[in-house]
Amino acid sequence: MLIEYNDGTIGALCSLHCAAINLANNIDKTPRLIQVGDFNDRQLINAEAAFWVVGGQKPGVMSKRGKWAFEKKEAAENFLKTNMGQLASFEEAMKAAYEDMAEDTTMIREKRKLKRMQMTGQNP
Repeated sequence: MLIEYNDGTIGALCSLHCAAINLANNIDKTPRLIQVGDFNDRQLINAEAAFWVVGGQKPGVMSKRGKWAFEKKEAAENFLKTNMGQLASFEEAMKAAYEDMAEDTTMIREKRKLKRMQMTGQNP
């Protein structure tokens, strides 16, 4: 994701989870443009105009509950047929990201801790 603020600063982020953190940390800045990579072709699209799928069988990036963006509604509906989930607006997907924040942060910390232990040869 890419967030451009009205003061010209830019946040380049790996997921909606991280974009939610960035937006919260920059509460006094106004986003001018929020873009997200389309699930199918990875091209940046307007996140607020995208068709989002929340949940389903495919785990998310930095989140257990997936939140995927599509430029076209038909593409989101096709994804739903295979992966399930709920069609959502950007606001609904962002709300889901904030709702999942505590559990996802704990999950990320545990994964990183395990990875550090493996790198140093410690047993989990």
